[in-house]
Amino acid sequence: QVQLVESGGGLVQAGDSLRLSCAASGRTFSSYSMGWFRQAPGKEREFVAAINWSGGNPYYTDSVKGRFTISRDNAKNTVYLQMNSLKPEDTAVYYCAAGVLSAIATMNFKGISYWGQGTQVTVSS
Repeated sequence: QVQLVESGGGLVQAGDSLRLSCAASGRTFSSYSMGWFRQAPGKEREFVAAINWSGGNPYYTDSVKGRFTISRDNAKNTVYLQMNSLKPEDTAVYYCAAGVLSAIATMNFKGISYWGQGTQVTVSS
């Protein structure tokens, strides 16, 4: 199993930055790629970013390109989402996930094995 623990959410003003962290652990953690999703009130869960632990290129949804950066620290088994120039429309619960990279990028839930509990990001105008 893989356990995912998210942190770093909070209440910020538009234009501010946050860095979300997702600490992963488990016997087969090295088998999984990682991704970030978000879900705003009344909306469907949305893909945000993905990264391959083996060194694959990061991938982002269009709405966050140039503002968000996904990265990893393999020594700490942790993935990050650096969020800059935050906008009110970024307000959502942000979830970390582990699975197959292509499945994460396309939200193919059959290829997403684990989810974190979510962390709230609220951006005021």
